[in-house]
Amino acid sequence: MKKLSVLLIVLLTAFSVKAQVNVLEIEATGGKTQINKNIYGQFAEHLGRCIYDGIWVGKDSPIPNVNGYRKDLLEALQALKVPVLRWPGGCFADTYHWRNGIGALNERPKIKNVFWGGTVEDNSFGTHEFLNLCELLGCDPYISANVGSGTVGEMVDWIEYMTSDDDVPMANLRKKNGRAKPWDVKFIGIGNESWGCGGDMTPEFYADLMRQYSNYAKMYGGDKFDRIGCGSNGSDFNWTKVLMEKGRNNMDGLSLHYYTIAGEGWNNKSAATGFGEDLYFSGLKKALFMDELVTKHSNIMDQYDKEKRVPLLVDEWGIWTDVEPGTIPGHLFQQNSMRDALIASSTLDILNKHCERVKMANIAQVVNVLQAMILTQGNKMVLTPTYHVFKMFTVHQDATFLPSNLICEKYELNNDQIPAISSSSSIDKNGKIHVTLSNLNPNKEIKLDVNLKGKGFSKVSSATVLTASAFNSCNTFDKPETVVPTSFKNFKKASDTKLEVTIPSKSVIVLELE
Repeated sequence: MKKLSVLLIVLLTAFSVKAQVNVLEIEATGGKTQINKNIYGQFAEHLGRCIYDGIWVGKDSPIPNVNGYRKDLLEALQALKVPVLRWPGGCFADTYHWRNGIGALNERPKIKNVFWGGTVEDNSFGTHEFLNLCELLGCDPYISANVGSGTVGEMVDWIEYMTSDDDVPMANLRKKNGRAKPWDVKFIGIGNESWGCGGDMTPEFYADLMRQYSNYAKMYGGDKFDRIGCGSNGSDFNWTKVLMEKGRNNMDGLSLHYYTIAGEGWNNKSAATGFGEDLYFSGLKKALFMDELVTKHSNIMDQYDKEKRVPLLVDEWGIWTDVEPGTIPGHLFQQNSMRDALIASSTLDILNKHCERVKMANIAQVVNVLQAMILTQGNKMVLTPTYHVFKMFTVHQDATFLPSNLICEKYELNNDQIPAISSSSSIDKNGKIHVTLSNLNPNKEIKLDVNLKGKGFSKVSSATVLTASAFNSCNTFDKPETVVPTSFKNFKKASDTKLEVTIPSKSVIVLELE
């Protein structure tokens, strides 16, 4: 009888452990590091219809605008609380000569965009237009300087034009062009993808060049802005090693670029719509590789910078798919699905987790290009599923990251697997705890216990969910609200420290506890 009782206890314990496989334990009083709001940054390159027809239509356009900026897009970005915006590229940055984009619009020379489809641009969107946009959005400007085809002198003149209030030629030229006071530029990128389209350089050559450019940027800009060194292409860890060895004292941040390529590779990418579960799974798995990337680059940086003075900035990321049929290949116009929303949420969770080292990230791109927040067509505008994720996640901006331990089941497909749940937790300045949860499994809902340690909560003051009927559902110009956030109610407060949540398949949830 005694042996039977012991066996029964063992079986009941085993069953209990199995039943509680999905548990999120949050250290509600263990937060030490702030999630920098700039992790939720954006990127606008002169590429396809991102700038022209996306952000900028001109003052004489029949499309409603505010001094040339699309009014609907401006309002959508203001609602998104964009913290930082990177411009003018991307690859375009290292062919951009800033003097072509100032002065009277009808006197600005045209330029051929050699990287992106050979489009000829009229330079009607330049320095004034970009920096004034940042002021309208209330965000910090991140300028990418031309190192690939430019000169140190050209960069210094641009810095003085934008930031100086002295009686010097460049500041006076700015005043002549209608801007009396300097702009508050927060970040200067010393080149872009210098290992590729920015000059095809070796890390040793670029490190020396970066030191030269950064030295002059410091002399003429002082401490007005951070100087960002061009970092690695994905898993090129040697590039990070060389830059930290040779240039860590000459930069205030180091970038990293990583794109999710669902499918077999760059030459055989996933379609943006109509894809099957294999490409859904592939996209998510490759997006989750961001965690390994950031961890390994951070470990290298730690060897040379234990105090973490030099932050890691993931200033280009997102899913890169085939372009939409019938569009110009070099313009990179792609649709945006529920899969992409989950790629966004799980990536942001990873970046939040690494907030001790990661201080900025810039998804590519803000409108009409790659994993865009917004799509436009004439006077129509669509908010993408990714836009909605970014808006839901604004609760984490500048909040304190709360460490957590997630034990969850796997999502399996074709003898491969990934964690079925992704999450982030933070506490804001008012003491409200926000928990974001993503169910990556497209085939089943998942029950999750959320346990707070060290602090209780009285209620769930708000709850929102983003999901869709299919993992490849998207918002179109004809049906712009196929994938939109709605109120979420499938949770139960089990105690002062425990919440039971049933997460729908392929969904993102944000919970506010107070």
